[in-house]
Amino acid sequence: MTDEQTRVEADFIQQQLQITTPARVLDVPCGGGRLALELAGRGFALTGVDIASEFIDEAKTNAAARGLKIEWHNRDMRELPWRAEFDAAFCFGNSFGYLDDEGNAQFLRAVARTLKPGARLVIETGAAAESLLPNFQPRRWFELGGITLLIDSRYDYEQGRIITDYTFIRDGQAEKRPSSQRVYTFSELRSLFDGAGLHVSASLASLNGDAFQLGSQKLFVVARQRV
Repeated sequence: MTDEQTRVEADFIQQQLQITTPARVLDVPCGGGRLALELAGRGFALTGVDIASEFIDEAKTNAAARGLKIEWHNRDMRELPWRAEFDAAFCFGNSFGYLDDEGNAQFLRAVARTLKPGARLVIETGAAAESLLPNFQPRRWFELGGITLLIDSRYDYEQGRIITDYTFIRDGQAEKRPSSQRVYTFSELRSLFDGAGLHVSASLASLNGDAFQLGSQKLFVVARQRV
């Protein structure tokens, strides 16, 4: 991601979460902390959570290099210890839906518990049924920084999941990684949010705030912790 893309995404998150400094914000899962670092640089108090220790190590290194104080936690996104402590939370990078149905519900309940009454959560996903199925491509190729990425996908209609094999090719060497992501309709997602005590207040298709509709490339769900 370019620095400009990161700034645009951070602008969107700040706007949709309706936060002002020095709000306390949870980034889960945070990956290498790209967005957490940008928001912390704007004066927000960030906490990042990720199960991958290498991502947390990278985030710590980048935060130290920029002189930013951010709390980093290497833990499962379903096991969040905070209770009504955050003013807002976000889940970006198409990180939602890789668990089973109960695991995805556990994640939403865990995030909801961390939020203060009325606080907001925004989740970005490219795997809503209304987005993925009309645009489904079983095979795609990308060139990324000297790496060729081959993506082979199939839709398992019995499980409601997209099953994907990612093949990374660099210097003649190939490495394959499997992935499985749950494909929810918007109605199913809203029911999951409701079950976690989160009221869906907006469904958007882009960082420009376009309304979500059939065929939209992405879905941004904005929800509010019920008071």
